[in-house]
Amino acid sequence: MPVPLWGSDVLNYAAMIVMKFGGTSVEDARAIRSVVEIVLSRRQQKPVVIVSAMAKITDSLLAVVRHAADRRLDDALSTIEKMRSRHHDAAKELVTADRLNAVISKIDDRLQGIENLARSLAVLGESTARSQDAIVSQGEMLSSLLVTEALIQQGAPGVLADSREFIITDGQFTKAVPQMTAIIERTERILGDFLSKGQIPVTQGFVGSTANGVTTTLGRGGSDYSAALIGAALKAEEIQIWTDVDGMMTTDPRVVPEARRIEAVSFDEAAELAYFGAKVLHPSTVLPAIEREIPVRILNTKRPSVPGTLITSDPKPSQTPIKSIAFRRNVVVLNVSSARMLEAHGFLKAIFEIFDRFRTSVDVVSTSEVSVSMTIEATDRLDEITGELSRLGRVTVEQDKAIICVVGDNLKSTSGIAGRLFTCLDNINISMVSQGASKINLTFVCDNANVEKAVRQLHSQFFPNS
Repeated sequence: MPVPLWGSDVLNYAAMIVMKFGGTSVEDARAIRSVVEIVLSRRQQKPVVIVSAMAKITDSLLAVVRHAADRRLDDALSTIEKMRSRHHDAAKELVTADRLNAVISKIDDRLQGIENLARSLAVLGESTARSQDAIVSQGEMLSSLLVTEALIQQGAPGVLADSREFIITDGQFTKAVPQMTAIIERTERILGDFLSKGQIPVTQGFVGSTANGVTTTLGRGGSDYSAALIGAALKAEEIQIWTDVDGMMTTDPRVVPEARRIEAVSFDEAAELAYFGAKVLHPSTVLPAIEREIPVRILNTKRPSVPGTLITSDPKPSQTPIKSIAFRRNVVVLNVSSARMLEAHGFLKAIFEIFDRFRTSVDVVSTSEVSVSMTIEATDRLDEITGELSRLGRVTVEQDKAIICVVGDNLKSTSGIAGRLFTCLDNINISMVSQGASKINLTFVCDNANVEKAVRQLHSQFFPNS
């Protein structure tokens, strides 16, 4: 997604912060109470609250779409009933008797809308991207309703704000592109009005609409992007991403239990780590924040006293040359070899035009005089891509590969890093190496089967005191 060009007339709400809470942070009544407590502890900073759907609800809504399109209406309705029970249970714990019937009615109205759409899809026997967005967006609508009510129950001036009124996008359903000028104008007007009245707006991540009011979504992970868009439009003091971990880590703690929290990283480092598998942060989140130079902080809802990880344009230098090790499994390596590459111009252009035509992103590239190696993650057009590439040269495909990305301060000019890195991996076959042009990453490819072993050895080498 392109970096937005923000206008110079963005309003500045003093000490205003954006607080985005992920699915595990609003997964049930107990979690929502914790969210309310955290929000109220920061009330003086004029928070705007953004929520994801309850954990696993988006997956359930996607299942409703699939079942209905397959004419398995009973399965779709059964899934809806499970969601009804879960949201009713949360409402009963959060809302007092005098408001409960009204809240239950609002929940049921949302679910009835989902059911009506599911019945229509079952009749047609197919779904569209537009109908999918209409259904999947309801997870955030339901969770934001509950969080707003929970704030009101604590005597706070919570107010529900419909993100479709100000997150304006194009019509690319399931992966809509935000329309920046419209977002700025409407966000300032709608959310700015709530803030000026001392209210705490609660809105939905991930969800937007076209200029004509048709519901769209920003794609999986888009709630983080929503937070950054709103924060940039309001020129927030800080964008906070509340999740279920203490911040960005030196590597995935499920692979290395000794992994530790990173105190601060740059926007560029965060983007590299996110892109190559550090799933705490959606890669697009940093783009609006970079443009407005707004700090982003990753925090843990279950441990709110932990200061988290601060992402800024200019963090203080790290004491270690490497800050983190990210990895991504199940990538494919494509190798194109041709003597025609030798001293020929336009060859790389011809290769990448093929990927552009099939809308497939290339992650890592390594070249020699007569060959190019590239990694891709999306393989739905693999046969077509390899067919086109074979016109340019001999093509080989390597499956079941993994990318490991080592990120840190100015790696390119730090003596001895590559030597230490590859010495500690001398028992693992490395099939591809790429030094990032940004000077902050070194990326290589190995077999899926060796990725965890490689990550553990790297972490032990560069973080020996963890």
